[in-house]
Amino acid sequence: MNKEEFNQILQTQIPIAWIAGVRFESYNDETFKTKVELDFLNQNPFGSMFWAVEGMAAEFAGGLMLINKIKSSGKSISSLVVKNEVIFTKKAVGKIIFSCNEGKKIENAIQTAITNNTSNTFELNSIGTDESGDVVAEFKFTWSIKVRN
Repeated sequence: MNKEEFNQILQTQIPIAWIAGVRFESYNDETFKTKVELDFLNQNPFGSMFWAVEGMAAEFAGGLMLINKIKSSGKSISSLVVKNEVIFTKKAVGKIIFSCNEGKKIENAIQTAITNNTSNTFELNSIGTDESGDVVAEFKFTWSIKVRN
């Protein structure tokens, strides 16, 4: 996945994330990064980023890597977030980068689902850091995937 594909998905399928300022940062086989910068449209009354905007950026970091790896598998596989947990450690102000560094975990989960022809549930972590490198939020998404028949 590249910046243009990411932008197309947000602009055509999830425009609220685009409006809120969620953007592509980088992607390789192991890591997907999104970014979002505090501005008028995504702030809360406390002078920091609205938690749901952080959640969108965090989910896309792992979720879009999952979608890309499912596409690469050549199989028809459904995916769904079944649980989400988060710890906020610092006010999110300025530019926040969300990173999911679990590409191998995703590949293993997909392979297990394909091999066993069953659903598979696994956790993906997405860590948000500010411009100083301080962690502002730690998101954990529990995904369920299943090979379609």
